[in-house]
Amino acid sequence: MAGDPAAHAKLATGSGLRIPSHIGVIMDGNGRWAKARGKLRTEGHVEGVRALRNLVELCITYGVDVLTVFSFSSENWTRPKEEVSFIFSLLRRFVASDLQRLIRNNVKVRIIGTRDGLEPSLVRLIEDVEAKTESNSGLTLVVAFNYGGKAEIAEAARHLAREVAAGRLSPDDITEERLANALYTAGLPDPDLIIRTSGEQRISNFLLWQSAYSEFVFVPECWPDFDENSFLRVLESYSARDRRFGGIEAVGS
Repeated sequence: MAGDPAAHAKLATGSGLRIPSHIGVIMDGNGRWAKARGKLRTEGHVEGVRALRNLVELCITYGVDVLTVFSFSSENWTRPKEEVSFIFSLLRRFVASDLQRLIRNNVKVRIIGTRDGLEPSLVRLIEDVEAKTESNSGLTLVVAFNYGGKAEIAEAARHLAREVAAGRLSPDDITEERLANALYTAGLPDPDLIIRTSGEQRISNFLLWQSAYSEFVFVPECWPDFDENSFLRVLESYSARDRRFGGIEAVGS
């Protein structure tokens, strides 16, 4: 663990930092990080896993409730087949090496995205991780895998359409809340903060519905270089913002 959680929580409070309840991260730049160092793209993905492990520890330390990371989008299938296969093998290795650590640290893992088309062994692995961490009550780690925001909303709409067709729901009863409850993230708070690394400034189909009022922070570092100093700079930026949610005064003011 990255230090004593209680001590860090006091430091964060004393320094005026506001800790988001839910942080979303678009982990971008593994390939560029590797290329800049004359390494293979796959080596960038390995370092990206190390950065993810570090961020999970930081979120536990600083008292974040939910961390959602964009690990593999539905558009990533267009990448070279060898790279996709490596990413999948890396997921398996991450689970094998880190599952017991996550359980010890009371982390609940939830994996969102479509499972259609995934290898049966990979689906079983996903289900096993979720089942073994289901009762944990600490940080919720949400992994967006084979995920796309537009596809998520379309799937929710199809679900509600089926309910209407079956006579269990009236079209007039379809509210924002009901649609939100049909998304993969049902039951989770919307992200307060979304971070994207590598200097790119777009959301790339990540949590489109849920991020309506999220604060965005774009950082120049490629994902493997995102460390505690980066994290604290992001928290400082977030803490300086007035979150009005469409109103006139900041919430809590």
